[in-house]
Amino acid sequence: MNRLKAIIRSIFAFSRSETNAFLILLPLMVLIIFSEPAYRYWVIGQSQNFSKDSIRLDSLVSTWKWRVLDTSRSISEIGSFHFNPNIATNKDFLALGFSKSFASRVINYRYKGGTFYQKADLLKMYGVDTALYQKLYPFIDLPITKKTENTDRLSNTMFEHSKPVFKKVDLNLADTTELMKVYGIGKKRSEWIVNYRARLGGFISMDQMKEVYGLDSAVLNSLNKKYFIQTDFQPHQIPINKATSKELSDHPYLSFKLANAIVAYRFQHGSFQSMDDLTSIKLISETDIKKIK
Repeated sequence: MNRLKAIIRSIFAFSRSETNAFLILLPLMVLIIFSEPAYRYWVIGQSQNFSKDSIRLDSLVSTWKWRVLDTSRSISEIGSFHFNPNIATNKDFLALGFSKSFASRVINYRYKGGTFYQKADLLKMYGVDTALYQKLYPFIDLPITKKTENTDRLSNTMFEHSKPVFKKVDLNLADTTELMKVYGIGKKRSEWIVNYRARLGGFISMDQMKEVYGLDSAVLNSLNKKYFIQTDFQPHQIPINKATSKELSDHPYLSFKLANAIVAYRFQHGSFQSMDDLTSIKLISETDIKKIK
């Protein structure tokens, strides 16, 4: 053993303790390396008998109660009647056998300006049941091929008249329930809008909606389509010569630092004679003054 240790120390330049550790780790490494192939050969390689497990599974399956699926609503039994996908209602699509999601998808497509010109256009909608489409093909009140340009213009005019007309709502009068009707605005965001409106004293421009936290471009476009602001609307104004720094800083356009600067200037120089006097306060920029006015 001492001769082996001497050889290892001369080859690897190990110390006495490192040589002892090497002699301990070397057989352990050999054991670990060859244990997995040995296990695979002696244990996994042996043939397994699953007869007992098979008998147990068969007895378990015999105790199950099988239920026959209800297939009463087959395609052959769904009602069929003539319909035009450009004017059919949600109820009509459901009665024909289409799913709720597909019916909603078609109506949303029409609302965004989409039009079905020929029967095959219905197949372009995502999620359409092709088997149901083949069954209802004779009942679709659309031409097999697309009509001429003049006919299309006439049909488009008819469809435009059939679209629902939405009346815009005054944004300064809308409550949270009304705002939640806009896609993308939930309970929380509607509360943010109402609270921000209250802090502002009312909206004077639709562009101020960009200042509300959490509203993306799609929601802003929907708001511009469904809401308006009266041209003669006057927001609630703050008496700048009487308001405290707390009352001033509650406004979104005035930070606590600016509010303190206004109160301090008022204390030193007396009451403000006009809004232009704010230009004397160095902390307030021209952009801030325009917004505050």
